[in-house]
Amino acid sequence: MEIVSDRLHVNTKKSGDLINITSKVAGALSKSGLKDGNVTVFVIGSTAAITTFEYEPGMIQDVHDLCEKLIPSNRDYRHEETWGDANGFSHLRATLFGQSLVIPFQGGRLALGTWQQVVLAEFDTRPRKREIVIQLIGE
Repeated sequence: MEIVSDRLHVNTKKSGDLINITSKVAGALSKSGLKDGNVTVFVIGSTAAITTFEYEPGMIQDVHDLCEKLIPSNRDYRHEETWGDANGFSHLRATLFGQSLVIPFQGGRLALGTWQQVVLAEFDTRPRKREIVIQLIGE
């Protein structure tokens, strides 16, 4: 078994940015030379998430609508009493989706479905430079 780590940097613009990073994760796998194992994709920060879905305009809008329905951006959250930064919804959305994803790989290819992509979800209220850790374990 071998462990290979890599990091990506992705600039986001605003809350609601959903960025397809599948090719970047696949590139890290290719660069590693590993053929079979697991890759963990982890975003550093408590107001962003890593998820997977079919990356197309309708689904992107559906994800936005789901977030707004479950965790509205236009209400007050207790977190804001601590810092006054008006991003309580950002933290809750990131908590709901989670900061990491584990994907198996076989034959040097990510074991994703035909229409399945790896997505960075930005929930913070301002542009960010996100750092994503990619850790591959395999042979």
